[in-house]
Amino acid sequence: MTRPAMTRIGRLFVSLKRANRKGLIAYLTAGDPSPLRTPALVAAMVRGGADLIELGVPFSDPIADGPVIQRAGERALQAGTTLATVLEIARQVRANSEVPLLLFTYLNPVLRYGLERLAADAAAAGIDGCLLTDASVEEAETYVGAMHRHGLDTVFLAAPTSTARRIKLVAQYSTGFVYLVSRTGVTGVQDSLSASVAPLVEAVRAATDLPLAVGFGISKPAHMAELGRLVEAVVVGSAFVRLIERNAENPTLETQLEAFTRELKSGFGAIA
Repeated sequence: MTRPAMTRIGRLFVSLKRANRKGLIAYLTAGDPSPLRTPALVAAMVRGGADLIELGVPFSDPIADGPVIQRAGERALQAGTTLATVLEIARQVRANSEVPLLLFTYLNPVLRYGLERLAADAAAAGIDGCLLTDASVEEAETYVGAMHRHGLDTVFLAAPTSTARRIKLVAQYSTGFVYLVSRTGVTGVQDSLSASVAPLVEAVRAATDLPLAVGFGISKPAHMAELGRLVEAVVVGSAFVRLIERNAENPTLETQLEAFTRELKSGFGAIA
């Protein structure tokens, strides 16, 4: 299977390695609190030091999302956000920024939109890759083929419960990086990190040379420092989405988001 040429995601990890830095991947639910405001929120995160943005597509049945992101999805859907809306948001972000963009969605909206159509439209909008949270890697060939034909990365998830065979398939079909789920269950802010992270990192390292990113439950600089010793990037989602939820009506939301992003990124400075 032909792999895509290096995207902004691939170039990001090359530059991080060259500079001996770790990456912060920031997730937000596109369209929350409104589609019009999302580009400004992305810009604030980038100013704060976010290296890659995951644009979450709101979905009515988000099986992997905890309550914070579920509520964000409901608000975004009520605001009229669709997959097409998220692509338009990406276009607006791309008009002003070269930050790598990863479309974070579920299989159902993609199938309704049309796989080949989505790949073409996402590439045209400036998206660099796609992560389907509920896509079965065992049946991923058609999806991966469509994405790669349009030059998009395909990021897959590996979890502490993943078998050796599944990890092998995740390594085979992933481009850009591999997303490691730090623990079983749904997304959400946690006080401490799971002991299952290190063994998972070791298992996936044995299967691929791709950069690794860890997500689920990360919410403070100390987490960033701890994980930055193990992997190339750390993913933060619910902590950002919770801040947006609590300050949706606050005119200082963008300022707060930028400051929180910078605070999280500072955790990498504690890596010995």
